[in-house]
Amino acid sequence: MIDLSGKTAVVFGLANKRSIAWAIAQKLQQAGASLAICYQNERMKAEADGLIQELPGASGFQCDVTSDEQIDTLFHQLKEQYGKLDILVHAIAYAPAEDLRGAFINTSREGFRIAHDVSAYSLIAVSRGAAPLMTEGGSIMTLTYYAAEKVVPHYNVMAMAKASLESGVRYLAYELGPRNIRVNAISAGPIKTLAARGVGQLGELLRNQAERSPLRRNVDQQEVGGTALFLASELASGVTGEILYVDCGFNVMGA
Repeated sequence: MIDLSGKTAVVFGLANKRSIAWAIAQKLQQAGASLAICYQNERMKAEADGLIQELPGASGFQCDVTSDEQIDTLFHQLKEQYGKLDILVHAIAYAPAEDLRGAFINTSREGFRIAHDVSAYSLIAVSRGAAPLMTEGGSIMTLTYYAAEKVVPHYNVMAMAKASLESGVRYLAYELGPRNIRVNAISAGPIKTLAARGVGQLGELLRNQAERSPLRRNVDQQEVGGTALFLASELASGVTGEILYVDCGFNVMGA
């Protein structure tokens, strides 16, 4: 059994009980970790507070990851409250709806900027804030998707952002490795989350994946949470810079 007692984890991207971040937070809390849950703004505070109350000992913090000032404030608060960090979960992704549902060739310049800022650059920004607090080493993880390397219709500009994110994982793993900080990504199969609703024809995507995956089904949040727990633990002490697929084997299939 994995024991994270004495460890502190900060989780970005917990939106509701269907989010992957919720499953990850549950797994980390059940293993004994202290949790700092970050929500974007006042509008999302009420939803976040309800979830935090179901995670004994967890605390909530507001942080819009597009603001360097808010990121700096957050990590100052985390240092004051916890002293050190051990685990960072980056479960954040966003692109304007019109740039996901339209033709890829019509991707707007602003939509491209927003998708990469929120979905990819934010990993660099929060890792920069967390690294000085990971005085005993640590585990940083993010969430990606197969569309980063193969065409998945309707994923559009988000696919480019995920490709950038995966490259960022490798560069961060290289730079933070000497500090014993591991950086990895979980490539989860499609799941009916709030963020996934923005992708066109999600139902068709889910059906296709379930039919073609070796396990003949789709993955669920708890399975992704279990992989995150592994990455947060000493069982993964030699794993860094990796993209771990949790997609019922879909990624191994040919046409």
